[in-house]
Amino acid sequence: MLDVKKLLIDVFDPQPGEVVTFAVDLPREGAPDNDGWRARRAMADRWRNAMLELAAERDFTVRPVLTYAATGANNADLPATARLGVDEVQMEEALSGSTLVVAMTEFSATAPLSKVAEANSDFRAASMPGVEERMEGTALAADYSVVAARCRAIFDALEGANLCDVRFSTGHRCWFDLRHRKAEMDDGFLPRGKEGDRIINLPSGETFCVPYEGEHEAVPSWTAGTIPVIEDDELVLFHVVANSIVVIEGDGPVATRYAAFFDEDPARANIAEVAFGVNDKAEVTGEVLEDEKAGFHWAFGRSDHLGGVVGVEDFESPDNVVHQDIVYAKGNPIQVERAVIIHPDGRQVVVIDEGEYKI
Repeated sequence: MLDVKKLLIDVFDPQPGEVVTFAVDLPREGAPDNDGWRARRAMADRWRNAMLELAAERDFTVRPVLTYAATGANNADLPATARLGVDEVQMEEALSGSTLVVAMTEFSATAPLSKVAEANSDFRAASMPGVEERMEGTALAADYSVVAARCRAIFDALEGANLCDVRFSTGHRCWFDLRHRKAEMDDGFLPRGKEGDRIINLPSGETFCVPYEGEHEAVPSWTAGTIPVIEDDELVLFHVVANSIVVIEGDGPVATRYAAFFDEDPARANIAEVAFGVNDKAEVTGEVLEDEKAGFHWAFGRSDHLGGVVGVEDFESPDNVVHQDIVYAKGNPIQVERAVIIHPDGRQVVVIDEGEYKI
């Protein structure tokens, strides 16, 4: 059984005077409860109790649980009000009044938490959408010193690169434009005062980058190719030009649904992330929070919370906001056969070959 208290020390190292808040979202009309969600809320209470023990030893404050009505979509803006225990509070005030937030939610709050971090230098958060108790025996139990070293090795390979050339096990290929961007690491360490990105996922274990989205005048994005997706046993091809999904190819209902989804709001078709998951304890079960830490993945939709330029204001409606990861780790129906990072001087770094990490 995972020693939760030790994990909290290893990841967050809370200091005297800190203010820690655990946040959970609550079911509502249109977002009905489920067994996993109920278990996650109970898990948040258990983790908060472990944090309370630590607070008594280290002299910091753990607030009552912050609860709010579920947004219904990953990375949508949070509601204006919430409850801190029994008291109604303004969401922004409750979050910015914390030095550490642990969000154990049904729907990802990573993007709005990133906005809070931008506005408050003494704020950091772990976003844990979809976390399950069983992960305490898998990805949460990883040796995070090893995970951090793997993240760093890929970060170093991405530094200054132009392209990431990815060939999938289906034979399809896509090039991701890395110009005008800086990679980030989600390596499982989030102490107070950490430099760089102060929002992590937990479980952790990936190095990621937002592909260049073409925001500079007369400098189009080079991201282009064909990305295969299998859903409900149906192969769908996402054809990409200038960092946007422009054509959906497929004959079944999944292809029809995706075509309508992207037609409804073009911002959804933005290629928002390319990433390498390196947590060797992560298992592929269909829960993206853990799946993405097991291998290569990319995402479409919102990107500003990861260093890109596509935010809520770029969507037709706040209700349309999405950041959706698609994973190609072992255990998924499609894997990455080969991934090569290409530098301006022609140097190439092979990250994955024949389906195996080479870094």
